[in-house]
Amino acid sequence: MDKLKNRWGVSSNWQLLVIFFVFSVTGSSAVFLAKPVLESLGILRDGFHSSFWLGALPYYFFRILLIFPIYQILLVLYGWIFGQFRFFWNFEKKMLKRIGLKNLFSD
Repeated sequence: MDKLKNRWGVSSNWQLLVIFFVFSVTGSSAVFLAKPVLESLGILRDGFHSSFWLGALPYYFFRILLIFPIYQILLVLYGWIFGQFRFFWNFEKKMLKRIGLKNLFSD
């Protein structure tokens, strides 16, 4: 635990517990919200072919593609709600820079 606290710049076990909680709630919420968002966009699982390759694969591709931005937004939002905004904002910037979106952030 001490290695992780040092790496993340966290001072207490309580803060570490809150961070783990935010990660878990964010992941669950993003997966939960993806289906209704897809439905509101008119992308339904029943609208695809019944086979896996022609039906499930494209549907889940769109769903996973949608989960990513939902997760990013919820991570910062839940971090703010639970008083860890600074940690999650820095975490978010670092993650987005690693996937090639460096030009979005000036620092």
